Amino acid sequence: MGKRGKITDKRLIISSAVLFLLSFAFQILARSVPGTGDRYAELVYPAIVGIAGRFSGLFPFAVVELLSYALVLYCVVYGIRHIREGKRLLVRTLFVIACLFFLFTFNCGINYYRTPFSKTSGLEVKKSTEEELRNLCLQLTKIVNGLCEEGVTGQVDTDVIKKESVKAMGKLGETYPDLSGYYPQPKPLLLSQFFSVQQLCGQYSPFTVEATYNRSMPDYNIPHTVCHELSHLRGFMREDEANFIGYLACIGSDNEAFRYSGYLTGWVYATNALSKADAVSYREICHLLDQRAWEDLRDNNEFWGRYESKTAEVANQMNNTYLKMNSQSDGVKSYGRMVDLMLAYARTK
Repeated sequence: MGKRGKITDKRLIISSAVLFLLSFAFQILARSVPGTGDRYAELVYPAIVGIAGRFSGLFPFAVVELLSYALVLYCVVYGIRHIREGKRLLVRTLFVIACLFFLFTFNCGINYYRTPFSKTSGLEVKKSTEEELRNLCLQLTKIVNGLCEEGVTGQVDTDVIKKESVKAMGKLGETYPDLSGYYPQPKPLLLSQFFSVQQLCGQYSPFTVEATYNRSMPDYNIPHTVCHELSHLRGFMREDEANFIGYLACIGSDNEAFRYSGYLTGWVYATNALSKADAVSYREICHLLDQRAWEDLRDNNEFWGRYESKTAEVANQMNNTYLKMNSQSDGVKSYGRMVDLMLAYARTK
């Protein structure tokens, strides 16, 4: 390695150290100083979305997907070419990791420590009776059946998904100011198979500030998924809240397919909770659901059933660990708390 190479290595080591120190410092600050997450989400993060989100939005494809393929290919080729230069590879690997960690921290991680949507929205989340849960399930069943009788399905083309999801989130922002602001259009992955084998419906990319989704999954899943991912672009990173915000956006949409997606998704969450609390009522309500909705649910189960594997199990465990690292102590179990938010919302009506 020549003198120029040594200088480059030194600069990369210093840069990596600075990026790591800044990232850890703000992670600790957000976790330990009350209000840091809120101020960041209100003052800094919207600017990041406005700049980075608009830039990535200029491209019709998911920028994060192509960059991921390019990065992997570059690393493989570079690693083969310099396989005997261990120090050089180590320095550059650490630099790449430092860059990714920095982007994750400032485009995502700090937002985990903002005030939850359940509090800023004014919703009162509390213990509910089995009767309240049963009534919610009955109400959702009635609405889903009504949409089925009108011939509504979950089928909607990609252009409508992109435009209506942004419109639905914007409309929701009129009621909840924390959800107002700029939203880039969500994008389907070109190779959605990668999401399917991990049993993922969608994902927010903090590296490119994009909302991406699995275009291969059953139609009824897509509208709720894209609204869920777009909620992360307003700084609400908790999965239970993103699910609930996606639900609110869909049921408030002017598009029937979006409303069907929201209500049927809500029905699944609510009845799953009811099955644990009151099995008899659960079976009764299941018999009331329209067969056309059941067909969508069966198609959904069959689709994801094809991807049950060790890979999916590992991906789920990684997601569980990721959530716990970001102070969602229940891990993937936190998804179940969406029902408490739905019940809180129902009490306001």
